[in-house]
Amino acid sequence: NEISLEDKATFDLLSSGDAIGVFQLESSGMRDVLRNMKPDCFEDIIALVALYRPGPMENIPRFIACKQGHEEPDYMHPMLEDILKETYGVIIYQEQVMQIAQVLANYSLGEADILRRAMGKKIKSEMDDQKERFVSGATDNGIETDKANYIFDLVAKFAGYGFNKSHSAAYALIAYQTAFLKTHYPSHFIASVLSSEQDKTDKLEPHVKDCAIMDVTILAPNINSSHSTFMVNEKDEIEYGLAALKDVGRKFVEEVCEERKNGRFSSLMDFASRVDLRKGGIRALQSMAKAGAFDEICSRDEAVSSIKSYL
Repeated sequence: NEISLEDKATFDLLSSGDAIGVFQLESSGMRDVLRNMKPDCFEDIIALVALYRPGPMENIPRFIACKQGHEEPDYMHPMLEDILKETYGVIIYQEQVMQIAQVLANYSLGEADILRRAMGKKIKSEMDDQKERFVSGATDNGIETDKANYIFDLVAKFAGYGFNKSHSAAYALIAYQTAFLKTHYPSHFIASVLSSEQDKTDKLEPHVKDCAIMDVTILAPNINSSHSTFMVNEKDEIEYGLAALKDVGRKFVEEVCEERKNGRFSSLMDFASRVDLRKGGIRALQSMAKAGAFDEICSRDEAVSSIKSYL
């Protein structure tokens, strides 16, 4: 909760698209947008979380073009620049809809909330009443009727799928925090992500591959050093979690680790004499052998071929 929201290294990581494991930002589509957007402030992440949904997604190219300076933002009216500046003229949030009504048409906060709800529901009778109220208030502020009608119609289009900025900001904060941790503590971050997914072996591969991208060493399973979950050792390397191997139960691994406190396993015979292999079962032991968990104490071929004889 005390990390800086202006950490350049974190924004550099996001801008490179290396967001696998980062909350809300890890899909391939999101990573493509990150590479194009090059976020450099927390507000950009808030906007992205709100934009990356059906409907608002069509505004992402416009947002990026204005952010990169390839297009000029359209604020519709000088009175709205302060409201729309951080989103480059694109109406993204429901709060912006309410502010526009307040500033342009003298709505109270309560009236602005009613407008927001009416635009979301798209009930014609309510929209007709709101349009009359909006245009009347805007003309009282010296805005031409045609311009007021144009702005109302444009605001209504965006408001139909507008997102709460307060909601998006909460998501964005967790996204930023996870990106910060990945940037500055990559080994511990990836180990935690792998541990959280280890019961779904098919989901581990992208994170294991991510280790190479992040220059993090992930070691093969080892009966003498691995634990049930993915752990980081004193060399900042990730020890592969034994319980993440297919058919290997966490309880059995925990018993193996408990016995290991009495000394490292020196051979397959030593392992078999100190651990009740029946609690693991043949499939679990063969999975461990094929994954190389016994490579330190015997050859892989010996481990795979000898498992049955120890049960």
